[in-house]
Amino acid sequence: MIKKLASILLISATLHLKAYAEPPTNGTWPNIKNTLSDTWNSDAYELYLPVNTWHNRHYYSREKIDEYNEQPWGLGVGKYRYDEHGNWHGIYAMAFADSHSKLEPVTGYAFQKMWHPSQNFQLGAGYTVGVTLREDFNYMPLPVIAPIASIEYKQLALQSTYIFGGQGNGNILFTWIKWQVK
Repeated sequence: MIKKLASILLISATLHLKAYAEPPTNGTWPNIKNTLSDTWNSDAYELYLPVNTWHNRHYYSREKIDEYNEQPWGLGVGKYRYDEHGNWHGIYAMAFADSHSKLEPVTGYAFQKMWHPSQNFQLGAGYTVGVTLREDFNYMPLPVIAPIASIEYKQLALQSTYIFGGQGNGNILFTWIKWQVK
């Protein structure tokens, strides 16, 4: 009887320890790691060409608007994939001229739920999270969390994000062209 009980306890303890020794395969953190890993390991690439920075006129004076750069010359590159539901995932790095014509690099992850009205035409809406560096913040890393949307035809897309803010800051629609080079 003692041997049987000892065996049961040993098996139970082994199974219990094994459960803690193996990393979890579901849950928020493992899902994030798998999503990022799957996207990073994709062999599909994109190029980004920033085309417009629009400062919401409701939040800025005419004098400030006249001072700001709204032509964000720059370039970016990323890796992307479409998941089993047809949704887009991207990991990117981009650098462009900010509102003060200073270099602003940004890097991050983006997700869009995609709608496919036709075989070659897609609409997307989602979010991006990342980090940017700005001269007016002494190039200190700043978090980015913003909505993202796109209109796509075949491998070419017009993609935008809106940076929320207050009176005289933020409230900027940033737009770029995305080309999937595959």
